[in-house]
Amino acid sequence: MLSGYLKSLYNDTMHRAYDTAWESIAASTGPGAAVLDCGANNGWAFTQLVERCPLSKDQYFGVEWNVRCAEEARERGFNVVQGDLNAGIPHESERFSCVFALSLVEHLLNPCRFLREAHRVLRPGGRLVVLTPNISTYFTAALILMGRMPSSGPHPDSTELLRKEELFKVSSNDLRPDPEDATPVHRHLVVFSYLVLRDYLKMLRFERVEGHGFGLYPFPRFAQPVLGRLDPYHCHQMVFIATK
Repeated sequence: MLSGYLKSLYNDTMHRAYDTAWESIAASTGPGAAVLDCGANNGWAFTQLVERCPLSKDQYFGVEWNVRCAEEARERGFNVVQGDLNAGIPHESERFSCVFALSLVEHLLNPCRFLREAHRVLRPGGRLVVLTPNISTYFTAALILMGRMPSSGPHPDSTELLRKEELFKVSSNDLRPDPEDATPVHRHLVVFSYLVLRDYLKMLRFERVEGHGFGLYPFPRFAQPVLGRLDPYHCHQMVFIATK
């Protein structure tokens, strides 16, 4: 019962967070636009965007660390390169009108370097759109007080511990835990708080930084949109739109 309730809240949270991110990215497109998908996988984000804006394949670029996914994206006709975003963004400065990273920065060893690089490759007036979990949630604080690992923080590096620590499973049953792999896909490495991410984007000299919070657990679903506006600082997911 409680697990189903929390999974419903989680699914609603992710749906609303991604919708906000997609709309922000779509608003940055138009004639002459070029968007960069960081953590592009096989280019699946392009399908989401063309439902919202007239984006062509030659306006869509991506960086993906997984060789197989990058190859699949290129087979689908996308300009996606294989690269490690911890080491920088392999594009020239002021190249893009929008850089977006959805559920990416929490998986990077050097997310601050990535954010600096995103600022570099954006055109003046360009937008950075970031969707990432928030470490500073009431649910995380409750887990820590219970002696548990924080759900929005780094996962244990043991498959057995990961199963034990996931008190309320919200992830897909098809998700394969891989924390013991050399390059784990799903393990969270560095997770920002709302205030720290907001302040760091301002430190990078973005002109406007706009933050949104989604999922103030364990409050009921009908109240989430209002609560997220009142207290984005403790929501489970956050979307930041920063303009260079």
